[in-house]
Amino acid sequence: MKNIFKRAGSIFLDIIEAGVMALAIFVMVYLFLFQPHQVNGNSMLPNFHDHENLLTDKISYRFHEPKRGDVVVFKAPRNQEYEYIKRIIGLPGETILLDQGEVFVNDRILEEPYLTSDVHTQKGSFAAEGKLIAIETNHYFVMGDNRDDSRDSRFWGCVPEENIKGKAVFVYWSWEPDPDAPGWGFPYVIDAVLWMGHVLVNIPTHVRWDRLGMAL
Repeated sequence: MKNIFKRAGSIFLDIIEAGVMALAIFVMVYLFLFQPHQVNGNSMLPNFHDHENLLTDKISYRFHEPKRGDVVVFKAPRNQEYEYIKRIIGLPGETILLDQGEVFVNDRILEEPYLTSDVHTQKGSFAAEGKLIAIETNHYFVMGDNRDDSRDSRFWGCVPEENIKGKAVFVYWSWEPDPDAPGWGFPYVIDAVLWMGHVLVNIPTHVRWDRLGMAL
């Protein structure tokens, strides 16, 4: 009997030790390597969808500067409790000019193969039509891919490098929002069960299967 309790205690301690180790690894990865983020809204369509979950690489920019075309997650300039996802268009020391739907970087039209052919980049309250903008040191000019439905550097200016959390690298979950999903109300328990049931039944039609595991 003593051997049984001793063995059970040993197994329990092994489980606790494995759990603590797994938690420590998760915390290290979360703090220093990768972090999950969710796309909210349509500002990055057609390349990133609403309710899409991404892994953000937090380590690469410790070894090199952000590059043009990188899709980055950063603290919102006007309210740092929120995080935005946009694409880097202009780099420190460059100039940006918007003219007749085109983006000019250092007086040359920027080729943007990630945009659809019908996209025209309109002005904003910060980046007015024909206004030459000089990007400061350690700042980046960013825009959403869905230019008609994006609030970005055209409206609130450049993003300080210190605000950038990392680069989006991987789609691990993508879910089409369901307007027919049950709502939530007090006392929540029944609604939670109904909501989970609805989600499970509708997984085949609402998961964007073709985007799962997509490298960015």
